[in-house]
Parts: sequence; structure tokens; C-alpha cells
Amino acid sequence: MTAAENVCYTLINVPMDSEPPSEISLKNDLKGDVKLKTEALKKVIIMILNGEKLPGLLMTIIRFVLPLQDHTIKKLLLVFWEIVPKTTPDGRLLQEMILVCDAYRKDLQHPNEFIRGSTLRFLCKLKEAELLEPLMPAIRACLEHRHSYVRRNAVLAIYTIYRNFEHLIPDAPELIHDFLVNEKDASCKRNAFMMLIHADQDRALDYLSTCIDQVQTFGDILQLVIVELIYKVCHANPSERARFIRCIYNLLQSSSPAVKYEAAGTLVTLSSAPTAIKAAAQCYIDLIIKESDNNVKLIVLDRLIELKEHPSHERVLQDLVMDILRVLSTPDLEVRKKTLQLALDLVSSRNVEELVIVLKKEVIKTNNVTEHEDTDKYRQLLVRTLHSCSVRFPDMAANVIPVLMEFLSDNNEAAAADVLEFVREAIQRFDNLRPLIVEKMLEVFHAIKSVKIYRGALWILGEYCSTKEDIQSVMTEVRRSLGEIPIVESEIKKEAGELKPEEEVSVGPAQKLVTEMGTYATQSALSSSRPAKKEEDRPPLRGFLLDGDFFVAASLATTLTKIALRYVSLVQEKKKQNSFNAEAMLLMATILHLGKSSLPKKPITDDDVDRISLCLKVLSECSPLMNDIFNKECRQSLSHMLSAKLEEEKLSQKKESEKRNVTIQADDPISFMQLTAKNEMSSKEDQFQLSLLAAMGNTQRKEAADPLASKLNKVVTQLTGFSDPVYAEAYVHVNQYDIVLDVLVVNQTSDTLQNCTLELATLGDLKLVEKPSPLTLAPHDFANIKANVKVASTENGIIFGNVVYDVSGAASDRNCVVLSDIHIDIMDYIQPASCTDAEFRQMWAEFEWENKVTVNTNIIDLNEYLQHILKSTNMKCLTPEKALSGYCGFMAANLYARSIFGEDALANVSIEKPIHLGPEAPVTGHIRIRAKSQGMALSLGDKINLSQKKTSL
Repeated sequence: MTAAENVCYTLINVPMDSEPPSEISLKNDLKGDVKLKTEALKKVIIMILNGEKLPGLLMTIIRFVLPLQDHTIKKLLLVFWEIVPKTTPDGRLLQEMILVCDAYRKDLQHPNEFIRGSTLRFLCKLKEAELLEPLMPAIRACLEHRHSYVRRNAVLAIYTIYRNFEHLIPDAPELIHDFLVNEKDASCKRNAFMMLIHADQDRALDYLSTCIDQVQTFGDILQLVIVELIYKVCHANPSERARFIRCIYNLLQSSSPAVKYEAAGTLVTLSSAPTAIKAAAQCYIDLIIKESDNNVKLIVLDRLIELKEHPSHERVLQDLVMDILRVLSTPDLEVRKKTLQLALDLVSSRNVEELVIVLKKEVIKTNNVTEHEDTDKYRQLLVRTLHSCSVRFPDMAANVIPVLMEFLSDNNEAAAADVLEFVREAIQRFDNLRPLIVEKMLEVFHAIKSVKIYRGALWILGEYCSTKEDIQSVMTEVRRSLGEIPIVESEIKKEAGELKPEEEVSVGPAQKLVTEMGTYATQSALSSSRPAKKEEDRPPLRGFLLDGDFFVAASLATTLTKIALRYVSLVQEKKKQNSFNAEAMLLMATILHLGKSSLPKKPITDDDVDRISLCLKVLSECSPLMNDIFNKECRQSLSHMLSAKLEEEKLSQKKESEKRNVTIQADDPISFMQLTAKNEMSSKEDQFQLSLLAAMGNTQRKEAADPLASKLNKVVTQLTGFSDPVYAEAYVHVNQYDIVLDVLVVNQTSDTLQNCTLELATLGDLKLVEKPSPLTLAPHDFANIKANVKVASTENGIIFGNVVYDVSGAASDRNCVVLSDIHIDIMDYIQPASCTDAEFRQMWAEFEWENKVTVNTNIIDLNEYLQHILKSTNMKCLTPEKALSGYCGFMAANLYARSIFGEDALANVSIEKPIHLGPEAPVTGHIRIRAKSQGMALSLGDKINLSQKKTSL
């Protein structure tokens, strides 16, 4: 949309689809009073924008409207003169424009500064040298006006005229340089300096050299332009760097955040010296801490991460890790996440101790803090970061473990699970820490609230308690957690209402009951008076069992078996051995009895019964083979798993470091700047030009920076047929939350099409931002129409519509051409992402929408099919490569992706190779997709269905 259209839509309240008035009625209105003239002028502007010529109204407007001093009319006239045709068909200037030129010469001398400034802004848009030539003396005079608004726009007008018609004002650079030296207003100086940068860079440098020591005292808008000049000069001529580097250092201390940001970015590109990188990084960190906007924090954090990617800069940033950690004071979770990841990437043996101290303080701060909804997630992040530090620097584990063990009793199960995973890895890898970990585990064992954490803690205690005292302590804790045994009898007594003497109260008559076990029980009116209190008083393990969670009982049986077998090997006295074994077997037997009774909310499963029975049999026989399996093989399996995990981490770190290391081989091709796409020579890119293009929307994708890329590389969507009176085709540009349709409309008839309008509608979570304005198409003429569509969520959308038009001179109804549908691909909004196995399982349980897709493909290899699905859906495989390696005829893998709107998409691929059908049989199976929204699940399923089969080339 042009500037004129923008202005007129804000000034004019005439409906766009109203019936256009006749030329005669408009002439009459333009001769009326001020109100009539205003309305008539609005209608004239609308009609011209719609393609009407209206040459007969020009003289009427000059005679009856142009002399008026009304400010609204003057605003409308500026729009009118911008859009009205000023030349004859053969390209000569209309005679009437001489009168207009004279009127604007008077406006340039008007006593009102707003009228002068608006007129100067209008002159920037004129492209006719004959109109501008008589106005040059008046424009020059405006440079000396008392008001800064006029002077500021006079500089812009002179710059535009010099750029388009240099012969009209050949001395413009000299004139503006003299103006700049004497000017005091910041906005005027900024415009003048900007003109010198583009018109005469040497004069701009001369001016800067005279005031380079006073740069800090300038306004922020002028400082920004100075940064741009220095960048461009040093970019074009690297030998000038030493001359201006001190100026950039000074601008790092500017009071304006924008200036500091640009100066830091420029400093990094001009110098790779450690002091320069440190100063720029320090400036970025200060910006992150002081700026309140989270988007700003994230943008600047990205710049710090970019600095870290450079091998020579990483060492400098390692010294600033503690400063980077100051950013953790920000409550936003995304900022904290990026900060912790950056700190973890930069940590070294020199600063790991300080990092751990800070993180320990942050963990303690989050304890019992509930004022922010993200506190639990933040604690989880801190635990994972400490875990990673301890794995990379084993000396730190002893300092971290006591603090983290306190969080095993946390209400947030996810954070406690992360702590448990860390403890399990630490106790296996660091032999010297095992006594400390077991001691701390026994301390917090009774306070654990989550059954999953309790189960994991039981396993760790059973696996790593190696002394007689620790084994006795575990048994004591288990007895304490189970409460009074036998469980069934004690629970029946409680239900029967046998209260303590001090709690008894005389109430109504007692009632005799027969329980399901066949025993008698007496129930009084008080038997259920305090159920809440009874629930609270229950020991934790007893509570889990009565709730029907017998999986923890199976884990307990395994733990008791391990410690009993170990106790037998440690203690020589047969009596003590038998006593300990008998106690362990009693606990298992009472749990089996409870599971078979009707007291628990859910009965015990057959799997758990088999497991507990097996443990009872193992303890009764105590064979050497079972001793080896329980006390050696289990730990060896964990060791193998941790080794494989560590190997994967080292492999990924190695790949990451290889990416960062820039190696130049002797036979590498030489890159010539003139022949190379911009994205291949990032060091030679003009960062200011790239940011300007990005702001203007000209670089929706990375390939758009390539000068060789064009629309021809994109797929054209044909909207109408070649034989239709109006042919239309569209380029669909997807840019995150926006879709821009660039529609080419061609008039294939010999008639003039009036009010030719592109009418669009959408299906799905798409919204048309604005209605495209109507236009007039001459015979066999064409035009481009742009339409913007906002995208609100990740689901397949459809844009449909038609082209309607009137034929000039025809009395029939409006004509209509129906357009083909435009399908918006969901893949433009889905990006691969990572999550932990626990998070995947949690989301899988929570998400309510599931879409099951049957595999129907011509691919015969399992791995090839999985890779094809990953490529087609932009999802990431969470299942490790080692788990997918080998060949067994079937495969299961978990996939995960996130949309740019923050929506999660999960998928589970379960496929097999039907060997009985022969080696050429295609893969069969199912893919289950789960998402929070129905649209996401259905759209992803449709995408998989469409792309399952491999197309043959």
C-alpha cells in the first residue's frame, strides 16, 4: 500500500464499495462550501485510487479548492497531488501543474510551520523535475526557518531531490555540511548526517572527525547514525578501523539501549581482540539485566550465543559466566532456560565452583516459593544444570548432592525425578560418594511423598547399601513406612472403630457387622468421624498400598531380597541370618495378604503377585545363582546404560565442537564476493542493510538474502483457468505468523474492468487482515494485488474466494470468477524439538486428542520408513540411535515437534516388517499422534497420510 493510500484511509470515511458519484455532481460539490468541498475531494481521491482518471476535475480543483487555507483540505490536497496523473499520455507535463507549482511555492513561504513542513514532505514524493525546479529557492530558504520541524523536512526534501535530480541542486552536500556544523537540534542533525552518509561519505567523516570526542553528548538518534557510518566505512575500508574504534568504545556507555546494542554489534564486527569482545559481551549482559521487555532479553541473549559459537570468542566469554548468571534474576522461564544453557556451555574447570555455588543458592531460593507458576519448572532446570556440571566435573558432585537430596521430598514430582536420576548416576559413577548418598537418602526417605520417587529411592537403597548398619537402617525405614503389621488385621481394627480411651465418647448404640474376611466387628457412630485424620496419620508406604499401587510393593520385594542376600553374606551367625530373612519374608507375605483382601482401592495385579512370590522363593532357597543375578547383574545393567548415555553425550559434544571449528583445507575453493551469494560470505554482509530488509519483510527466509534467488524459485498457485476472462495466479509467502498472497490478476478481455476486486475467505484458524482494495483494469492490462492473512494456530488452512468486476458500459450485474483453493501447509509452522523421556510420557498422558494413522507405504525398510516420516513431518526422533540399531523385524520410536505457536506434537511409530510375505513386502503398522488441540492432531495425521509413500524419481 502506498503512502497516499495509508493517509487517505485514515482521513476518508467514504465506504469503498459505495456507488461512485458522477463527474458533474462532483464538480458542483467542489464549488460549494468547505464541508461539501471536503467530502467531494475525499470521493475524488477514492475514485482515482480505484483507477478512475477524472481529467475534467483538475481545473475545478485548482480554481475552487487550491486557494483555500483550511488545514483538512490542505491535507487532502497533498494526497490528491501525489496520486493524480501529472503528465499527458505522451509524457509531457500538464499545463495546469504550473498553477499547482505556484500554489506550493506560496505554501513553502507560509507563516504556519506545519503547512511548510507538510509541503516539504510532499515534495519528497514528486518525480517531475519541471515541477521542482521553480521551488528550489524556497526549499533552500526553509533550511533557515526558526522551527526544527521545517528544517528537518527541508533536509529530507533536499536529500530526495539530490538523489533523484542532482542537477537541480548540485551543491547539496556542501550546503547540508554547512547546515550540520551550525545546527543545534538533534533531529535536524540526524537527518543532515544521514544525507551526508549516503550522498557524500567523505564530508560525513570530516564532520565526525571534528566532533568525535563529543559523540557521547549527542542525542541517541544521531548516535545511531554515527554507529552506522562507522560500520559502513570500516566495512568498506578495514584500514580505517583504528581511527574509529575508540568512538565505538565510548558509545558503549551511551544512555540509550538501542545505541549500546548497535555499538556492541558493530564493535564485534570491527575487532576480534579479546578486550573488544569482552566489552561488547559486558554491554549485552547489562542490556539484558536492565531491559524489562522479555523479547529484548531473548534477542540480546541470542547475540551472546552467537558470540559463543566463534571459537576465539568462547574463551573470553568463559570469564563472564558469573555476570551472565545475573540474568537469572529475570522471572521469565524462557530467558532463564537460555541463560542456564549458555552458562553450561561456557563453564570450565576455572569457574565451575563459582557456578555451582550460585546455582545452589538459586535452588534454595525456589524452595517453598509458590508465587510464580514457573517456579517448579525453574527448579527442574537448575537441577538438570547441576546434574550436567557434576557429570562433567566429578569433583563438584560432593557439594551438590546434599543440597539436591532435600528435594526428593518435594511436591513437584518432575523436579524430584530429576534429582533421583542425578543421584542414581552419581552413586554408580563415584564410589567415594556412596556412603554420603546412602546416609542422605536414609535421612529424607520417610519424607518422600510421590510413589514414583519412593520406588526409585527404594531401588537405590537396595542396590547400594553395602554395610551391615546401612542394611539394618533400610529395614528399619521400611518397617517405619509400612506401619503396624500384619496390615490387614490392623486396618480391620481401625475400621471397626477401636479407638484409644481418650478419644472415646458415649454415643448411640453400637452395631455388629460381619466383615468380608468372615470376622465380627463392632461399629459405633464415631467410627468414621475422623477419616481425614486417619489418612494423614498413615505411613507413606502403607498409604500407597491401600490406594492400590502394588507396583511399589514389587519394588520393595526386590529391595528386601537384595539386602537380605547381602546381609547373609556379611553376617556369619545363622540365627541372625534366619531372623533377617524371616522378617523380609513376613513383610512380603503381609503385602500379598493385603493385595488379596478387599481393603485396597484396587486389587493387586498378577504381575506384582508373581514378582513378590518369586522374591519369597529366592529368599527361601538362597541359591548362589540368584544371589549373582540380584546383587551383580542389576548393577551391571545400570552401568551399561549410563556408559551408553555418556558415550552419546560425548559424541554429540564432539559433533558440536566440529561444527564450531573452522578448518580451511589447502584445496578449498576460493570465494569471490562478486560471484557469491550473500549467505555464503556472512562476514562480508552489511548488517544494517540486512536488518533494514528484514524490517521491511523482504527476507522472510534465509534464501531471500541470496541475490540469485527470485520468485521463479517458488511454486506458483494457479487460481483460475487460461480461458477465464480474468486470469489469476498467486505466490504464497509464509513468514511465521503471517501469510502474504501476491496475486497477479490479468484482464484477458478487450473491455475495461471496473471495480475489479479480489474477495477472499478462510477456513481454519486463519484470519484475513484487510480487504484488498478494488482497481480498474484496462483491456489486456494486469496488476498485482497483495493480501495478508494472520495465522493463529498450527492446523491445515484453506484460503478460497473469487474475483468480481464490472464491465465498463455494460448494464448487467457484476461478473464473478471463482478461484481455486489455496491449501496452507502445516509443515511451515512445525519445527523439530527435544524433550526428556519423562516429559514425553507426561505429555502423552495429558493430551486428550489422539489420531491413529495406519501405515500404508511402498517402503520396504523399517529405518528408511522412519527417516522418510521424520523428513516429511519436521519431527525429531527422541529414541536413541542405539535403540533403533540392529534388525529384528519390528521398530518402535517416539517423535516430538513444537509449532512456532508453542503447541506440542507427539507421535509414536510402531512398525514391523512382515517377513512371511517375502523380502519385498512393504512396512506395516500404526502411527499414533497426540496433541493438545484437535486441529494439530488431525492436520499432522493428514500430512503423514499424504506423504507415506515414497515417490519414484
